[in-house]
Amino acid sequence: MKISFYGAARHVTGSCFMLSADGMNILIDCGLAQGTDERVQGDELPFKAETVDVMLLTHAHIDHSGRIPLLVKEGFSGAIYATEATRNLCEIMLADSAHIQQMETEWQNRKQRRAGKPAVEPLYTTADAEKSMELFRECRYGEVMELSAHVSVRFIDAGHLLGSASMEITVKENGEERIFVFSGDIGNFDQPLIQDPQYPKKADYVIVESTYGDRLHGGSGSGKPGSQKATTIARAQDLADIIAETFAQGGNVVIPAFAVGRTQEILYFLRYMLDHKLNGLQDVPVFVDSPLSVKATRIFATSMEFFDDEALELAKKGHNPILFPSLVTITDANDSKALNFRNEPAVIISSSGMCEAGRIKHHLKHNLWRPESCIVFSGYQAEGTLGRSILDGAQHVTIFGEQIDVKARVRKLEGVSGHADQNGLLRWLSAFADAPRHVFVVHGDSDVAPWFAGFLKAELGLRAYAPKFLESFDVLADKLPETPPSEFTSPQLRILAEAFTALSAGQKDVESIIQRLAKAADAPGLLTNRKKTLRLANAIQRLTSDLEYLKIKWDKDASA
Repeated sequence: MKISFYGAARHVTGSCFMLSADGMNILIDCGLAQGTDERVQGDELPFKAETVDVMLLTHAHIDHSGRIPLLVKEGFSGAIYATEATRNLCEIMLADSAHIQQMETEWQNRKQRRAGKPAVEPLYTTADAEKSMELFRECRYGEVMELSAHVSVRFIDAGHLLGSASMEITVKENGEERIFVFSGDIGNFDQPLIQDPQYPKKADYVIVESTYGDRLHGGSGSGKPGSQKATTIARAQDLADIIAETFAQGGNVVIPAFAVGRTQEILYFLRYMLDHKLNGLQDVPVFVDSPLSVKATRIFATSMEFFDDEALELAKKGHNPILFPSLVTITDANDSKALNFRNEPAVIISSSGMCEAGRIKHHLKHNLWRPESCIVFSGYQAEGTLGRSILDGAQHVTIFGEQIDVKARVRKLEGVSGHADQNGLLRWLSAFADAPRHVFVVHGDSDVAPWFAGFLKAELGLRAYAPKFLESFDVLADKLPETPPSEFTSPQLRILAEAFTALSAGQKDVESIIQRLAKAADAPGLLTNRKKTLRLANAIQRLTSDLEYLKIKWDKDASA
């Protein structure tokens, strides 16, 4: 029984794992890597596609499904098991991904021809995407699927996205039986529209995500069982505050959002905001500008069997949870361009969520330089992406070869996440009746995944390890590794240490400024410098006050 880690190993994107048992090779997810992950992991398959017997897909997001057409193109012909909603979403998402691959290759080949270089081929085409859909086999939550005489799988609602699932795979080999649980992406409690994550009860080996293993979600009423109403109200109010402030200045609210899942969640909050006239807002023009988002919204709006109780209650009253009168969906490219020449403020929701492709780049180009506009991020931004650069405070970014000043306000909508935070992951892992033999921590940044593995050892007493890209383990024959103490260092502590080093390095500069001001305190030319120094002094004072507060709080917690 061997497990191989072909993606999302000390990375967040590109999920791809293979379980080899009873003479079968079972592939769990086959996603595209994004941002820095793509440069490290690449797009090519690190195994021969024809050697895969069957594939299990946890959910439709491209970082889990995006290489399926490549898998089929290179020779895979087995069944792909997924829920009905995942299959329906993949039909539009893989076609869209293929279209992007072809368009980007066409653009690249124009440059290749001008440089006298040979043409390149797309990773896959729309024909490959269509062919891959023929291999999908639908399955239901709780249903046991027999993959062979000695291998079965059961899908469990992961609460992350419409149709998302965790996988419970039971294997019998040479008289030994083992249960492997692949978490997929574990959802946040009380997300709009979809059910909360369900907990597997038994496992020998667990492969668990760790996207937010090192932190708790901010925002009131988020991520806790039974807090859905509070979550909805808090997020709707956050949006109302941002929209009211931005519209008062005559700017646009631009929301980069994943076409599938996050866009529909934002629409749910906006519908609540308008229904309850928060901040007096009525008839706010909201544009969903993404052909894929529009198609996905239609699937969500008609998939009530996957809705949670709150969304079902609205549907029973005749209200669609994600549609409202002032919502306009845009598919035509000319209509999309016209948005940037409107005279009235608007809310523009567009993809891709990490700002790497799609129409969102045009909207950023036309709004980032405007101080009256606001860019609102609502999802994870991978390292190396345009979205991450903007969120991290870049003063300039390059879009379509043009340098754009970042003058717009940049906000992060706190508490909105399709991923469980640290507490949610601990609840999920604590639900097993007996402790698993071993836990493999995946789907986390290079500093987060190993830290979370060490944290599981300290907090829950679990044997845990964050595998590296391309590592494989025979769970019956190999001595399975655990996270070494050298890697069990809090990412936040590392950041704080780096900040302290920077402060120490800057101490001499501060002392020099003080001495120069003391010597020429009344020089008229130093007025501007004195103002800047005063701001610096105030910043240092705030920092020392915050550190003192943190110390008092820690001392108080330690003595409690």
